[in-house]
Amino acid sequence: MATLHVIAGATETPAHPVVRRIGIADLTDALRRGIDDFKSIPSHVIFLGLIYPLIGFFIGGLMLGYNLLPLLFPMSAGLALVGPFAALGLYELSRRREAGLDSRWNHAFDVLHSPSFGAIAAVGFLLMVLFLAWLAVAQWIYQSLFGVLPPDSVAQFLRDVLTTSQGWKLILYGNAAGLLFAIAAIAISVVSFPLLLDRDVGAAVAIMTSLRAVAANPLPMALWGLIVAALLAIGSLPFFVGLAVVMPVLGHATWHLYRKLIAS
Repeated sequence: MATLHVIAGATETPAHPVVRRIGIADLTDALRRGIDDFKSIPSHVIFLGLIYPLIGFFIGGLMLGYNLLPLLFPMSAGLALVGPFAALGLYELSRRREAGLDSRWNHAFDVLHSPSFGAIAAVGFLLMVLFLAWLAVAQWIYQSLFGVLPPDSVAQFLRDVLTTSQGWKLILYGNAAGLLFAIAAIAISVVSFPLLLDRDVGAAVAIMTSLRAVAANPLPMALWGLIVAALLAIGSLPFFVGLAVVMPVLGHATWHLYRKLIAS
């Protein structure tokens, strides 16, 4: 029964939420509301947002220390694939603030007591599988072009990538593959996590609703993906420090985007 609850939710005949059509104005309004949430509870979101720069520093050290330099960029870029799961606490804070409830930082961990926590974990596991698959594909692309031996130094790696035909192919093929994984991740998760915090509908309904929302709004959701990618790229400089602001803003904005996409 527990497994059934995770997949199908609390009811035997789960209701499928109604998906709305949105426009570009809705995206800008969601971002504006996300910034407003960030400004209203800055101590909370900065506390949570510092997790991401720390992860970035850790990944950088790990990659350099174990001669896995070719995976440094795919690992850093791939954080966006699991970012929606990591932002659960931010969705919860926005949900509570919207409802007029206490939104102190400790309430970010209320998701651990959500009736949908099993379904949330299941969707999170799916994103983690997607993340690991992306790393495997990125490594395969690199090794198919440069072989299995790691570069001798950072300078050598940069020269190989930026000044050789194999390096240009790596950039082209790697970004094309990354785009496909990013599309899959945003289609699966843009609505599913906020929906599961809001309603105990089960992982299957949450994922299907997210896919329907993207299918009903292809251009706005494509633009949203570009906005997310651009802000994450800006936030990664220098040394991922900007993610302490970018990630909370995007997390809060995603909650408000969900409210626009799904009828109450």
